[in-house]
Amino acid sequence: MSQPVTDPTFYRSAAEAAAAPPERLAYVAAFDRSAGRSDAMTVVDVDPEAETFGRVVGWTDMPGTGDELHHFGWNACSSALAHAGHDTDGLARRYLLVPGLRSSNVHVLDTVPDPRAPRVVRTITAKDLSEAAGYSRPHTLHCGPDGVFLTCIGGPQGDDDGPGGIALLDHSTFQVLRGWETDRGPQRLAYDAWWHLNRNVLISSEWGHPSMIEDGVVPELLLAGEYGHAIHVWDLAEGRHLQRIDLGAQHQMALEVRPSHDPEATWGFVGVVISTEDLSGSIWRWFLDGDEWRAEKVISVPAEPADPDLLPPALQPFSAVPPLITDIDLSVDDRFLYVSCWGTGELKQYDVTDPAHPREAGSIRLGGIVGRAPHPAAPDLPLSGGPQMVEVSRDGRRVYFTNSLYGAWDDQFFPDGVGAWMAKADVGPDGGMALDPRFFPHGDEFRGLRVHQVRLQGGDASSDSYCHR
Repeated sequence: MSQPVTDPTFYRSAAEAAAAPPERLAYVAAFDRSAGRSDAMTVVDVDPEAETFGRVVGWTDMPGTGDELHHFGWNACSSALAHAGHDTDGLARRYLLVPGLRSSNVHVLDTVPDPRAPRVVRTITAKDLSEAAGYSRPHTLHCGPDGVFLTCIGGPQGDDDGPGGIALLDHSTFQVLRGWETDRGPQRLAYDAWWHLNRNVLISSEWGHPSMIEDGVVPELLLAGEYGHAIHVWDLAEGRHLQRIDLGAQHQMALEVRPSHDPEATWGFVGVVISTEDLSGSIWRWFLDGDEWRAEKVISVPAEPADPDLLPPALQPFSAVPPLITDIDLSVDDRFLYVSCWGTGELKQYDVTDPAHPREAGSIRLGGIVGRAPHPAAPDLPLSGGPQMVEVSRDGRRVYFTNSLYGAWDDQFFPDGVGAWMAKADVGPDGGMALDPRFFPHGDEFRGLRVHQVRLQGGDASSDSYCHR
């Protein structure tokens, strides 16, 4: 009798993940801002030995229109190994669950048998999500214990004022099981969520209700401190709220959470988009201090002075361009933190070997509201957008990033158009980054769609959590 086979991409530890064969394909979500065409999942060749390296080699249209594909992820990953008795027989990193932030539909794509031609095999409808979990506007998902955790920024279908929260989906059938929370305490805004598996703790963050983000940043709400500015600590097994950590109302939009990949660690980072005091962006470290969770600011990125004539209307009164920290990513070995400064067009690399005292180790400039820095592959092409969604290979030697944030926000900060491009940086063994001049899919490669999140074949730095050292 054959023995159950565990997916080889379910890595027992971060070190095992880093030592696995490198990615050959990247999956990149692309969306049509006008909602006149279908969004798509594109497949980009990232094998440097291939003739098609740096080119789009696969394309899957979504059914219908108006999804605005945003964050997506795998149905299963290394977290499947985290709990004794978890049934991994037949469970595999096979399906991509791809939410539409505007439509509230979630499309399920099968990457087998042909990884370059994923097939839509099911759509979880907005009605399914709303009726079973009481949520809408799905944003981020992580494969984890008990199922797939899907964060949602909206309440039931049609309720754009929340509260947002987490829906739980089955790993294999993709059925929406229920809303995850059993006691939400003071939490009302939602954005991202991830965990410390071995500590039975989930950390969540805050953006805003759909009505606050649908048409761009609302200046009145921003200046009044109404966007999210706290992180929340939960009992992972029970779905019970334990603690709210307020970062201060001036620190608006606490977005991506990146816990340490070390299963015994009790720290992680959250990125804050903007301060209403000085337009800076910041990175905060959360950590366990005795029996209490705390957070402290460990990185501040200042705004840069700018000619008002070069700024969009929303920024002209300030004569400055804010960094707008919209994404962060932590390498699998917990050594480097990558920070996307979408406004200034900068991708920063920090050595976080000592997470309480990060040290800048590298920087790349592409695009930016004012700079419009070109790529070396097209030195005469000024770029719009900036480093936004960032993904790091498991071995930490490659960083991929795309340039679109969210349709309405793209239009607000880049009113002359944001375009579409993807870039790759190579990382030195001791840090530092250099753009790969061979890798620059852009423009017509994406058929007029904008590009957002990247997922790497076999997993990446923001896909998996581990339970063994």
